[in-house]
Amino acid sequence: MSSTIYPVAVIGGGSAGVMAVLRCVLNNDECLFFPGSAKDRKRSRAMWVRKIENMPAHLSYERGIEQPNNETLDWIAQSSFARNLHLMKSTGVESLTRDAAGIFHLTDHKGAVHQARHIIFCTGVMDVQPLISGTIAPILPYANLQTVDYCLRCDGHHVKEKATAIIGHTKGAAWVAIMLYERYRPSAMYILLHGQASQIDAETQELLDMYGIKTHEAEISKVLGDPKKGMLTGFKLADGTGLHAEMGFVSLGMLVYSDLAKQLDVKLDERGFVIADAQGLTSVPGFYVAGDVMAGTKKQIYTAWDTAVNAADAINMKLRSARRAEDLKKFRGN
Repeated sequence: MSSTIYPVAVIGGGSAGVMAVLRCVLNNDECLFFPGSAKDRKRSRAMWVRKIENMPAHLSYERGIEQPNNETLDWIAQSSFARNLHLMKSTGVESLTRDAAGIFHLTDHKGAVHQARHIIFCTGVMDVQPLISGTIAPILPYANLQTVDYCLRCDGHHVKEKATAIIGHTKGAAWVAIMLYERYRPSAMYILLHGQASQIDAETQELLDMYGIKTHEAEISKVLGDPKKGMLTGFKLADGTGLHAEMGFVSLGMLVYSDLAKQLDVKLDERGFVIADAQGLTSVPGFYVAGDVMAGTKKQIYTAWDTAVNAADAINMKLRSARRAEDLKKFRGN
């Protein structure tokens, strides 16, 4: 185990993680950064998200999360603040403990142990993919090229004037359909329950009926279109039904990557998101959270940035206060 105790460790290399790192180093605080292993990256939204059209200045990027993040880290490495960043490249954290003195011990996936006084936890979430014939492979080419989408705020505008299928069986999936219809009036819209029992209540069903949004119970047996170009043309169902669709929206929930927080008995909500105050401080002293894994936030880049800045600034205030107290003690002793 390294004897160095870093003021801050940031876990997670998405939008929140990189913003937390940027704010920490610009606050002149040393920061130990774990962007994640190759395995972690494959499970992240940053790996799969392409064009981001709802964020100013992001349209030029082919990969709207990874590329600006890399530019930020490159800038830090060339700046006068470079010494503040301790980048554990391609490294993820496997386990977390906190000792009686309040120091966090982080064991990375290579077995090395690191120490930090504060943590900003930014591990994020991932959208649940529909299994088609037992695998997510049929849907991924379209998801990667954004003819199958997941986020209303990020990508809802894609359905304008296009026949659209919503994959999901819950009341939430029905409301995705309703909101998209009310905003964009797609040329056609229906909900694919994909073999699951409908959880749509009578009041919500009335709205679906009013808008002519029909539900189909049978499982999806095939995604129709050109996967190389990401051109979706529809879905074939197990009952033989063929449905035309130019856009798909998946509404099956999220995988919340909060396992490391659970190791510290951090308080979570019923869905597994980490509960925190306005500065991101959780139920465990010194343990802050930012980004999509934080409970009660919009799952957006600008929200991730804001929560990351709040956490980094709150930690900086504590670090400055401690240094100030020491300086005052020395000053008064003279």
